[in-house]
Amino acid sequence: MKVTLKTTLATLLAIVAPVLLWSQSKPMPINVSLFNESTAIPFTRFITTPVHPGIQVGTEFDYTSKAHTRLFQTLNASYFYHNYLAQGVGLYSELGFEYRMTSGLSFTGLFGLGYMHTFATTEEFTFSDGQYSKKADKGNARLFPSLSLDIGYYLRASEANSPRIFIRYQAWAEYPYSPDFIPVLTHINLHAGVKFFLTKKSISHE
Repeated sequence: MKVTLKTTLATLLAIVAPVLLWSQSKPMPINVSLFNESTAIPFTRFITTPVHPGIQVGTEFDYTSKAHTRLFQTLNASYFYHNYLAQGVGLYSELGFEYRMTSGLSFTGLFGLGYMHTFATTEEFTFSDGQYSKKADKGNARLFPSLSLDIGYYLRASEANSPRIFIRYQAWAEYPYSPDFIPVLTHINLHAGVKFFLTKKSISHE
């Protein structure tokens, strides 16, 4: 199975078209998180060392929103650096469901799919004509499915557009990884993040 950037981005664009067409008069939610990435079997480990840092930035829009529940779609860009393995840049979308308590405490589950391009963090060599030469690294294209669970807290519980802080456990995989050896490589990310809203007024003051 060959994964291409063109076809994957076309699929993502179709999924998140409502985000791109969203009225600029509405407050735009922005999610920013720092995370620790690890290669592990999902849900067998929580906090891992050493730390492999990553950052994610995204937005979202609601399909339905009620007093305590919300069905929504996200669009995220992420980057991680895993020493001695790879660094990766990802673009993906998630379908999420949130339950929000009157106190401001909230719980969310998200299922995502997207594209990731990874690059080796160590030098690679090829053997030809009796000698080794450095191999150019064009990176590798991967499919990027994910399943995430988080717990968060709205700082102003009575406001619909309240800032939110959250801790998120994300299980994800890259495919195809090494078809002749390890076809799928699983990872976990532990995020600590914040959600805030941008409005026309706040943007005009920047």
